[in-house]
Amino acid sequence: MKADQMADAWTMTFDSADPPALAAFWKTALGYVDAAPPSGFADWEAFLRHFGVAEDEWGDAAYLEDPAGRGPRISFLRVPEPKVAKNRIHLDIQAGGGRGVPWEVRAPRVRAAVQRLVAAGATVLREDVVDGRLDHVVMADPEGNEFCVV
Repeated sequence: MKADQMADAWTMTFDSADPPALAAFWKTALGYVDAAPPSGFADWEAFLRHFGVAEDEWGDAAYLEDPAGRGPRISFLRVPEPKVAKNRIHLDIQAGGGRGVPWEVRAPRVRAAVQRLVAAGATVLREDVVDGRLDHVVMADPEGNEFCVV
């Protein structure tokens, strides 16, 4: 694919049992904010009313965006079935600054991020250690979606 054929924007979408709650977790995890309503609408309620979405369905989706405009938008959509298997794709939260940062600096940053995310509702699945040192922590969000803190 040529550079002029690449998508200008894209959205990552999570299937979810409770989109507003899962969006609240990821807002904390990533430093994202609630997405602005589509152009031409004062708020999401006006958008939903305009398209005739029943009020009992308003919690069926939630949308986040990077306040700096660098990262992708993220949407959360209600689905009836629960998560049943390991993710085939996951996010890496690079709280430590990346593997190029010295271990002595990176490890405390990773541990601090893990504590913050556990307090927000995540679960530690395992710590991966390489050569006797913490490399990354595999976690699950409140609905069981795996992600790593690196």
